[in-house]
Amino acid sequence: MFLIEKIKKFIFSILVITAILTWTAVYYAEAGNKALKVVFFDIGQGDSIFVETPSGHQVLIDGGPSSTVLSKLGRELAFYDRDLDMIILTHPDSDHLNGIVEVLERYNVDLILWTGIEHTTIAYQEFKNLINQKNIKTKIAMSGQIIELGQAVFYILWPSDNLENRTSYNINSTSIVAQLVYGESEFLFMGDAESRIETELIASDFGNLQSDVLKVGHHGSKTSTSLEFLKTIRPKASVISCGLKNKYKHPHENTLQNLQSINTKVFRTDLNGDVKMISNGENIHIKTGK
Repeated sequence: MFLIEKIKKFIFSILVITAILTWTAVYYAEAGNKALKVVFFDIGQGDSIFVETPSGHQVLIDGGPSSTVLSKLGRELAFYDRDLDMIILTHPDSDHLNGIVEVLERYNVDLILWTGIEHTTIAYQEFKNLINQKNIKTKIAMSGQIIELGQAVFYILWPSDNLENRTSYNINSTSIVAQLVYGESEFLFMGDAESRIETELIASDFGNLQSDVLKVGHHGSKTSTSLEFLKTIRPKASVISCGLKNKYKHPHENTLQNLQSINTKVFRTDLNGDVKMISNGENIHIKTGK
């Protein structure tokens, strides 16, 4: 009986060591491939995007409506990794914010980029309390800012003003819009920005808005993704983050028609699951979960 127990313990130890070595090998293999990884999580009716740069910087853009983001992150990070370099909260609606609260309770975060806009929900108050309790560094997003993460660079395109402690009747219009550039690959993240903001961006002097990948604004709502905007961006691939059979009936048929008219490849998290993109700075490889 004693011998059997010793054998069981020995086998268990071998399995644990094998698992650690396997996860470590996978982690360093991915970290050393000099590629940019962007994963649009199938998070339900909401937004959550994970970015890992070639230099190993890890960024979470929004957290979706629930704790589902935790299991999604767990698949992208090594099992022992509980650190994120930056979280971007595009705006404090619950379908972007709630998951971030769950992440802040379990992960160490170096920097939070947000607008500082006022909002009255309980989740938003929890979010701000966690920032204070954990002494997390924050930065108010404004157009013109540049955030360098090794060779990958975030360009902040919206909002145009400092919104800290201000209120807005339309929270969607305060969404952070950012372009991520690595080599010749560009990703444009629209948050829930609507057509008025798209028009402002077209008229701005931010330079070249054209991007290989577009994260479609506001889950494919008819309030976003105008044809004029799409003709300016000319994305090769467009991603709509929305929940299966959601009550808002996103994406709207008008949005789908606009996307079809510019011949962009459309991916939907409700139909395609997680959408993972890997860029070497020239080409983008796309893999879906479904």
